[in-house]
Amino acid sequence: MFRFALRNVVAHRTRLAMTAVAVLLGVAFVVGTLVLSDTLGRAFKNTASKSFADVSVAVLDDNVDRAGSRAHGRPEPTLTEDTLARLRALPGVARARGVLEGFTGVVDRDGNLLGSGWTTIGTNFVPVGDGTDPRFPMRSGRGPAAAAEIALDVRTADKGGFRVGDTVRVALGGPMIAARLTGVFATDDPRVSSGGSLVLFETATAQRLLLEPGRYAEIDLVPVPGTSEATLRAAARRVVPDADNLRVASGRTLAREQVDMIEAGTRQMTIALLAFAGIALFVATFIIANTFTMLVAQRTRELALLRAVGARSGQVTRIVLFEAAAVAVIASLLGFATGIAMAGALRALLERFGAHLPAGPLIVEGRTIAVALLVGGAVTLLAAWLPARRASRIPPVAALNAVERPAGRGGLRGRGALGALVTAVGAALIVYGRSAAGDSGRVPVGLGAFLLLIGVLVLTPSLARPAVAVGTPLLDRVFGVAGRLARRNAVRNPRRTAATASALTIGLSLIAGLTMLGASIRQAVEERAIAEIAADYRIATVNGASLDAGVPAAVARVPGITAISPLIRDSVLLDGHEAAVIGVDPRGIEHLIDFDGLATSKGGRTAAADALRRGEILISADTAKRRGWGVGSVIPIGYPDGARGSVKVGGIQGDLEQLTKVTVPVALLERHTVDRDIRSVMVRIEDGGSAATTRAIERAIGDNPLVRVEDRAAIRKSFSRTVDLLLNIMYGLLAMAVLIAVLGVINTLAMSVFERRREIGMLRAIGLDRARVRTMVRVESTVISVFGAVLGLLVGAFLAWGILGTLRGKLPNLVLVVPWAGVAGFLALGVVVGVVAAVWPARTAARTDILTAIGAE
Repeated sequence: MFRFALRNVVAHRTRLAMTAVAVLLGVAFVVGTLVLSDTLGRAFKNTASKSFADVSVAVLDDNVDRAGSRAHGRPEPTLTEDTLARLRALPGVARARGVLEGFTGVVDRDGNLLGSGWTTIGTNFVPVGDGTDPRFPMRSGRGPAAAAEIALDVRTADKGGFRVGDTVRVALGGPMIAARLTGVFATDDPRVSSGGSLVLFETATAQRLLLEPGRYAEIDLVPVPGTSEATLRAAARRVVPDADNLRVASGRTLAREQVDMIEAGTRQMTIALLAFAGIALFVATFIIANTFTMLVAQRTRELALLRAVGARSGQVTRIVLFEAAAVAVIASLLGFATGIAMAGALRALLERFGAHLPAGPLIVEGRTIAVALLVGGAVTLLAAWLPARRASRIPPVAALNAVERPAGRGGLRGRGALGALVTAVGAALIVYGRSAAGDSGRVPVGLGAFLLLIGVLVLTPSLARPAVAVGTPLLDRVFGVAGRLARRNAVRNPRRTAATASALTIGLSLIAGLTMLGASIRQAVEERAIAEIAADYRIATVNGASLDAGVPAAVARVPGITAISPLIRDSVLLDGHEAAVIGVDPRGIEHLIDFDGLATSKGGRTAAADALRRGEILISADTAKRRGWGVGSVIPIGYPDGARGSVKVGGIQGDLEQLTKVTVPVALLERHTVDRDIRSVMVRIEDGGSAATTRAIERAIGDNPLVRVEDRAAIRKSFSRTVDLLLNIMYGLLAMAVLIAVLGVINTLAMSVFERRREIGMLRAIGLDRARVRTMVRVESTVISVFGAVLGLLVGAFLAWGILGTLRGKLPNLVLVVPWAGVAGFLALGVVVGVVAAVWPARTAARTDILTAIGAE
């Protein structure tokens, strides 16, 4: 039976080719994902291990993150020069170095930022006895030794065309600094490998620019030979002040923490990519099932003859499953090789677009091979099981004279009833979940979406006839005889039409749903942002880091400014509970943030500003409800410097994007904090803003590419930028599913043409010319594709409507937005898919030899 099955695979290799390609693409998606994530994970983990290779023990200040941003709140002990001296004096310490980092960018000769704004880092150069820093081996020149000197990593220097001795402009959160380049060094820092830049300052300059004078974020200890890590760690703990923010850890622990963080990131990426690979494989099952269903129907005589000469039904089932297994093995092995090539190509593509990844070979784990074979085999055998069962039930005698056994109406009625029931249950769950309060509706909506998709797929054959009938007048009028034949061919076998259209329905329902979700969320976010912002400009860094303290004063000198306020982030203790606060200038905030309609206190923005002028605070409605506070409540407050006092609640504000749960007058913070963590500066201009005003503000802050000057249009765009980015990524990933769906249409049409070759020969014999034969196949393909596209649009719109209901708690103004241009584009895509998919089958049908076709059995 196995040999017989292999002969059938060879005999039907052309008709099985598209099925193999569908499996190949799905497996390649899975393998490519696993290989790429394993490769990047291994490379970044090796780099992380190298970063701490010369560190035995480290003392860290957890109030300072790796980017140099300081945590705000109660004062805690810090790592100072005195701490460094005491650690250096410990017995067994060969070397101790203080380390700090901060947000720093390098500007090219045209004023553009070199590297990603999220990974542009500056740190301090710590020379040892020979004047070198073992962390940064110099390729040329030397390390910085004065305030106006820097060193650059070799990639950034090459990208900017800088050489030792050049003057390089360095950008921080305010005006830029010009410094002389003294050296170019090599580094394995993963942030540089991923497209960032690294600038070295001498230590005092780094402290002044990136943290604060005399302070470190981390002190690394290297032991003398013979001193154990445990001994050194215990000695360091005795020297370091006992405080929650200071901890002593081994270099191995820090490397492991970084590796764990990298693994968590790659794991999330892998899960997301595998989810889309699963969608592609799910679509591929329709093609596989359709292919084997048609093969079984075309081989009814052959299989019935096997039954007649003694083959048992189980043997017939195994023949079809053996054929599916052979296709699965071949396609999986090819998909495995294609996936490795895909991972290499994607890595090269990322490199081409500036994402410099750590060097290293592609990593192919043993489980990747197993997954490729298991996934390809499981999907193919599962999809072929029903056609195999159907083949085993062919009666030996009754089937000998049949070429194809069309589905009975009773079977369709039963399937339609089941599909309608499952669809109704799914729809009811979505409606219920949408109306549920809070996050409790997410599970019903998720389960309902799954049932709805399954129900629609089961119901699709019953929908095919009435759906195609809607286009009957147009098809008959425009395409004449060819149109009528195409329409009848499309509904001749509703199961086949449904299986072909379903693959496209799944892909387009997801894409259409995402498009409507994105458009709805984008509109809600933009409306909310613009509703609360009365300012003409917002000034902030490209990655949300703190602005330089001198930026507000520099911007205030621009002519025409009528109101300005920095938004300063900090944290305080309100009634013993830590609370994030935003400090604002009461004189300008009423002209910059629109409290009208968003504040529950009477008087809107005027009342809010008056309360802030009196030194009172504003709290959000949910904070007031949770804490039991109201207007006039007096609350104990603990300031960042440890001072205590009390504040009065002057108003209840709405949930504002620009502010946080608590808004305070900036003077209240300035008396009790050293650092000004300026998140943004809001500005209002007398003439409402213009290109000249924008340019004047940019000049005032030194044309710093790390700082964005956004007018109202740019502010609106900034809120939807993340949504658009996520949508574009998802579109790219779902494109594989649509491509497989197109292959399914091609496959079905090609097999249908082969199956109807005698019929086509008869049509040619009675006068249907080749042009109308081609038109007939193309129209049939287009009808099936448009049917799948329309069904996908309807399902996608309903799913988007249901999901939006679960997000209303976060965005109260969220409503379903249907981008009609996008809908028209999806319908056009259905037509394009139909025309493109029909090119080869139509050409084959038109070239059918009349006499050979008529003589075919």
